[in-house]
Amino acid sequence: MGFTLRNARCLAADYVRQTVCPGDRVVDATMGNGKDTAFLAELVGEGGHVTAFDVQAEAVTRTRESLRGRGLLERCTLVHGGHETMAEHVAPGVRAVMFNLGWLPGGDKRMTTRVHTTLAALEEALSLIAPGGIVTVCIYPGHEEGNRERDALAQRIAALDVRVFNALHHRFVNARQDTPELYLIQRNDPDQDGK
Repeated sequence: MGFTLRNARCLAADYVRQTVCPGDRVVDATMGNGKDTAFLAELVGEGGHVTAFDVQAEAVTRTRESLRGRGLLERCTLVHGGHETMAEHVAPGVRAVMFNLGWLPGGDKRMTTRVHTTLAALEEALSLIAPGGIVTVCIYPGHEEGNRERDALAQRIAALDVRVFNALHHRFVNARQDTPELYLIQRNDPDQDGK
């Protein structure tokens, strides 16, 4: 079986798959159609829990129906609210937080994530993540707000304290300028130092 270099969303899923174990608590910061929520719910198993956020009622409804149809709804909490309220709904110690920025697939493209709430949500995610846990952020440049998010996130993530976090930026260098990009942030685990 060979290796295939795939898009930002697939890379994010690969990292999360390597990090999350059954019984973990995780967050889908941008529910959308519920694909990441279902993916996370399968990873955490019956003993784990997913908390997912979206400001659009349509996204919550679609996700609830999808999860119910797959028998995964019991292990999920769906929050009809902004991801910048994450800390109000989630206790510290989560294993992974996934952001898939932009608009609801098949929805109103005028309704998109916004730089000020995205940055606030990232701060909350960083405060909640357990040692060894990760935050993945898929960015969609190519539209005005997506470009602003990319620029603001690049600046904020580059400023993270390397004693606390490691951060990696995946960008396809031979692709169009609007190709999705991925940031991967991991909270350092002091127990792994020197091992």
